[in-house]
Amino acid sequence: MKLLAKKTAIIQKAQSQLPRLNRITGQLEGIKRMIESDRSCSDVLIQLRSVRAAIKSIEGQLLNNHLQSCVSQSFKNEKERDKTLSEIQSLFTRFDV
Repeated sequence: MKLLAKKTAIIQKAQSQLPRLNRITGQLEGIKRMIESDRSCSDVLIQLRSVRAAIKSIEGQLLNNHLQSCVSQSFKNEKERDKTLSEIQSLFTRFDV
């Protein structure tokens, strides 16, 4: 029961990012319209940078949630610890954190 409650909390934290993802989707649609209406490249690039920063922020939040929940549960033995540490290193490398 405790594990189910913890998983539900993890899912809720991830789902809390959905409004931010919806805003990013709206920003991307706006960027498409900017390009279609021949807006300046610098204006488009500014908006693209904003989207990238927003996505990076969400990545950081999800990675932090993963570390606090899934990773903290996995340190039951040395083999699991080594596997988890390897996963963490890979995530940090992949997400440029």
